[in-house]
Amino acid sequence: MSSPLRRAVERRSTGPLTWLATRPRWVPFVLVLALLLAGLFAPPVAAAACLVLLLLGLLWLTYLAWPKLDTGGRLIRLLVVVLVGYVLVQRLV
Repeated sequence: MSSPLRRAVERRSTGPLTWLATRPRWVPFVLVLALLLAGLFAPPVAAAACLVLLLLGLLWLTYLAWPKLDTGGRLIRLLVVVLVGYVLVQRLV
């Protein structure tokens, strides 16, 4: 049984996920890489904006994938989210 929140998020995510699935496989990778590099090397305000977008996207995808992930997959996703959050905090300080 899934919660009403999960069903709502999954329903609202159908459009963006369909769009991502119809792009070449390298597009999401390049998008994530561009946001990460901009977050690391851009001026602080632009870097923070890029890292926030990246963090929100990672959190969204992690939330959607969580029920299907095994323990190792969950740990890796959480580690990536924590690392991006750490970089964001460091860029803001």
